Amino acid sequence: MRITRTTIGAVGAVAAAGLLLSACTGTPDGGPGDTGGGEDVPEGVTEVTFWQTSFTDEENEWYEGVVDDYNASQDEVHISLTQVPGDAWDQRMTAAQAAGNAPDIYTMNYGGIRDAARTSQITPLTDVISAEAWDDLQENIRESVTIDGDAYAYPMLVEPSAVLYYRTDLFAEAGIDGPPATWDELVDYAEQLTTNEVFGMRLAQSAPDMSWSTWGYQWNVAGHLPISDDWSEPAATEEFEPLLQAFQDLFASGALPPADGTGYPDATTFGDGEYAMMANGSWAASQLLNDYPDLVENVAVAAMPSFDGQAGQPTATLGGWTWVVDGKSEMGAEAGAFIEWALGGDTENIVPFFEATQFSKVTARQSVADAINELPDVDDINPWNATIQEDIVPFAMPEPGYPWNVSLAMGEAIEAAMQGTPVSEALAGANDKIATEIENSQLAGTGS
Repeated sequence: MRITRTTIGAVGAVAAAGLLLSACTGTPDGGPGDTGGGEDVPEGVTEVTFWQTSFTDEENEWYEGVVDDYNASQDEVHISLTQVPGDAWDQRMTAAQAAGNAPDIYTMNYGGIRDAARTSQITPLTDVISAEAWDDLQENIRESVTIDGDAYAYPMLVEPSAVLYYRTDLFAEAGIDGPPATWDELVDYAEQLTTNEVFGMRLAQSAPDMSWSTWGYQWNVAGHLPISDDWSEPAATEEFEPLLQAFQDLFASGALPPADGTGYPDATTFGDGEYAMMANGSWAASQLLNDYPDLVENVAVAAMPSFDGQAGQPTATLGGWTWVVDGKSEMGAEAGAFIEWALGGDTENIVPFFEATQFSKVTARQSVADAINELPDVDDINPWNATIQEDIVPFAMPEPGYPWNVSLAMGEAIEAAMQGTPVSEALAGANDKIATEIENSQLAGTGS
């Protein structure tokens, strides 16, 4: 999951606030039900509207460029792009859907696909994108967008949600040799690294951010997520207690300070030198390389520690972004043609995206991976690429597809424990909330 560093807030299913939008043309959007970007569509040309979650400047520029290139490549369809800040996404989309003005195409993270398909918010794409484009996808990634035999999204990228970034110079000053292998060591190192000038560790600290950024930790500590595989029963069991206890211990030690108001996906405070260690997604590499080049030589990365100290275990989820078509869109064929052209066609259309983001993200397509591997300077551009690709990505788990309230229940439990609520009490509260969500959303038997 991602968020722009210039627009800080929650993403995905997090409750939205704010109404600011910017279109690719720079013309302000008209209101909650207006999907247009203020563009002039040539007479006789079919308009297809496209909403994109606003990311970093480099990513936004790629979106604008690929839309412009497609519009210039043919004269039958005009793609109108609107870039929506993450903290305004839910409110804007809900209002547009209620008004019957939802965009034809929009970005969606993997975790939202199953529920959106189940409720017909998005439409199958299997038949509007060629078999060649589907066959080029990495098999496990294609499975992440496939429900009951139909593909409901075309993947753009994947990215691990949790990477440990750490300051090698501060480690050396503290006499610490290498990254922590266990969460006990993580807490210990964070305390040793905390001084009057720097805090030891930065983690997600709000319930919404904890809800998704800890999925990998949940897998690692318990071997399962807090709901049964068929989504019929809550499963926030005592196996999760070490995770909640670790957050509680970190916060109590002072090595993890009170929330600084910056969302988990934003690496600004680490880049500004306020922390010795930071958990963040692979996307943070791009921000550090772009905005803090002088810091790069003193930063190394590693997999987040496991609870038993063994390497090669899941400590991250492999999330990222896909493009979907709205369930009520009448432009399915036109939307599918654009999606295939931009994401599933000529590798020259999509490779520049990975170059622009300093290879801090992973392609979903084999042919694109091959093209990137032929580039001579990938590891020079991103010195952390090899570690992320070799030590984190192969062991990351897919994002869960259950409704957001299940994840939020665990996020609220972790936040409560961090702030001092007894761990067992916090988990009991999560179980109650998950049971309520199972009943309210009629989830029993719908899981996978």
